[in-house]
Amino acid sequence: MVKVVKSDRQWGEKLTDEQFKVLRRCGTEPPFTGKYVRHKGKGMYVCAGCGAKLFDSDTKYDSQSGWPAFWDVVDKKAVKLTDDNTLGMSRTEVTCANCGGHLGHVFNDGPKEKTGLRYCINSAALDFQPKADGSLAHEGKEK
Repeated sequence: MVKVVKSDRQWGEKLTDEQFKVLRRCGTEPPFTGKYVRHKGKGMYVCAGCGAKLFDSDTKYDSQSGWPAFWDVVDKKAVKLTDDNTLGMSRTEVTCANCGGHLGHVFNDGPKEKTGLRYCINSAALDFQPKADGSLAHEGKEK
């Protein structure tokens, strides 16, 4: 995939206001409001900015944090991890390696039987591509 570089004006034309706030301004959507929090479709979560493959639905789980959570990325090269010491906290920011869009943060409190990681990602930073077998995304309460 070719690296995506756009001006703020170009991003503003492509993204919704909420996507722009999250992806380009490191914003965060309010907890439990994102369209993918309870989403259970089978397929691939991709960057809403550039379409890069980020998370397989098989790694999604209900962290009860209010944001979509994944215990692993599709490919370690798909994301860039950076120390984030804003807001008086020490966290690790997750950005799309392809377009630089802010996705969320990763924490070390994920499922221990998997990677132990919790990629806490904003729904506004994601788009969803259903599996080719026709599996449809659906909303519902996760277990």
